[in-house]
Amino acid sequence: MFDSVRALIDEHREVQIELSDPAVHADPARAKRVNRRYAELSRIVAAHDAWVAASDDLAAARDLAREDDAFAEEVPALEERLAETQERLRRLLIPRDPDDARDVIMEIKQGEGGAESALFAADLLRMYLQYAASKGWKTELLERNESDLGGFKDVQVAIKGSSTDPSQGVWAHLKYEGGVHRVQRVPATESQGRIHTSTTGVLVFPEVDEPEEIHIDQNDLKIDVFRSSGPGGQSVNTTDSAVRITHLPTGIVVSMQNEKSQLQNREAGMRVLRARLLAKQQEERDAAASDARRSQIRGMDRSERIRTYNFPENRIADHRTGYKAYNLDQVMDGALEPIIASCIAADEEERLAALGSDGN
Repeated sequence: MFDSVRALIDEHREVQIELSDPAVHADPARAKRVNRRYAELSRIVAAHDAWVAASDDLAAARDLAREDDAFAEEVPALEERLAETQERLRRLLIPRDPDDARDVIMEIKQGEGGAESALFAADLLRMYLQYAASKGWKTELLERNESDLGGFKDVQVAIKGSSTDPSQGVWAHLKYEGGVHRVQRVPATESQGRIHTSTTGVLVFPEVDEPEEIHIDQNDLKIDVFRSSGPGGQSVNTTDSAVRITHLPTGIVVSMQNEKSQLQNREAGMRVLRARLLAKQQEERDAAASDARRSQIRGMDRSERIRTYNFPENRIADHRTGYKAYNLDQVMDGALEPIIASCIAADEEERLAALGSDGN
């Protein structure tokens, strides 16, 4: 059933040998890639070993049951264990997103609803920061464009993990967050107590590990500098420290003014530009991929409404997976794991079904 496992076990052994080579660790980028692959293969090897052990235990119990009824009583439990280990191994053999181990850059943007949408953008930022903290991830605020009432018209944050295991990667979890988030609540500015519906957009990009990964010709860049501005457009700096970078071939524009130094804003802008270019490559790759590799749970259509946050009912609902719970207060404090787990499970089911339809 698992014909491909033998090749992966052999690769695991080869990667283990590669990790003992000092030359690998002299190259940080290569060491990161090799460690990630080793962590991924180690999970498959462990699952395969558990499946083999369960198979052997069941076979032994069935043999002994012919002479001793006590062993026959153990057979149902061992059959269940074998099915569990088989399912786990089957899921681990699903082709994984090659970017799963990457860190991410997340952008949260004001949508429909004006000031209330900007306030909800701030709430979403806090939710993601709390979730990141619960996972032991580090966060770095790259850029923010504040609204008059204390919300965000636009805010960008880098989120960095520490695990080499792709299944525990930041992108593996947060890639499902891209899309339109709808909020239903009574805005702070509403004097009549009426419930309003607003939307806020979330974009998630896998971050480039090394600058050399994405080649950018300096001749393809148009770089403008200007003075930073705060809420209402007032100047908050007396020097031209803000930077706007335009990538001419793609039309991608990145603006940064969070730092007081023009150099720091330019470096942050280049980080975001590389992430967006990597995401563009990913979109093109997904568009050319077979149905078995394309995910409907994590589509690249950023206008898709993916989730509703209903404050009066304390309800959270994900429209892609059907997940619904009445603990919105906890979700807004960072308890996102069950929702993200539902997205991961739905994505896996979809990939399994696609593989099955191809006869794999």
